[in-house]
Amino acid sequence: MENRQNGNSLIKMSDRYDVGHVQEVVRQAQEELHLLLQQRAEIMKRIGTVKQTIAGLANLFGDGVLNEELLELVDRKTNGRQPGFTKACRMILMEAGRPLSARDICESFQEKMPAMLARHKDPMASVTTVLNRLVDYGEAEAVALNTGRRAWRWVAESATGQGNGNGIGLAPVA
Repeated sequence: MENRQNGNSLIKMSDRYDVGHVQEVVRQAQEELHLLLQQRAEIMKRIGTVKQTIAGLANLFGDGVLNEELLELVDRKTNGRQPGFTKACRMILMEAGRPLSARDICESFQEKMPAMLARHKDPMASVTTVLNRLVDYGEAEAVALNTGRRAWRWVAESATGQGNGNGIGLAPVA
C-alpha cells in the first residue's frame, strides 16, 4: 500500500479512498471476466460444430460446394501454404470423428504433413500442448480410453445440448 508524507502526518492511500468500493469494482470485473470466458468457450464450441458440419458437407459433395471465403474459413483453401500447427491439429481431430491420442495425431501429421511435424523438437509434447489448449478453449475434450490412456476428441454440440455424446464408454478426464 502506498503511503505519502503530508507535513507531520502519514496518510495511507487506503484512508483516502473507499477500499470497499474498489473491492466491489474488482469483484464485478471478476464476475464479468468469468462470464465472458464461459461465453467464449460456448462460442468456440459452436464455431467448431458449424465448421465440422461444413467440412462434412464438403467431404460428401466436394469442395466445389464452398465459395473461396468459406474454404478459407474452414481451413480447406489450397494456397500452397500449410495451415498453422494448431489449425492442423484441429482439422485432424475434427475429421477423425473419434477420440485420438497424441501419438495418433503425430502419425496423421507424419502421413499428411511431415514437414510441419519435422519443425518441432518434440512433436508429441507440441501436439499434447495444443490438444490441452483446445480443451481450455472448449473445442476438444480429454477422455480416458478403455486402455486407460488419454485421448482427445472434437467437441461437437449434441442436438439436445446434454451429455457428452461419446456413446463409446469413454470417461471425461478431469
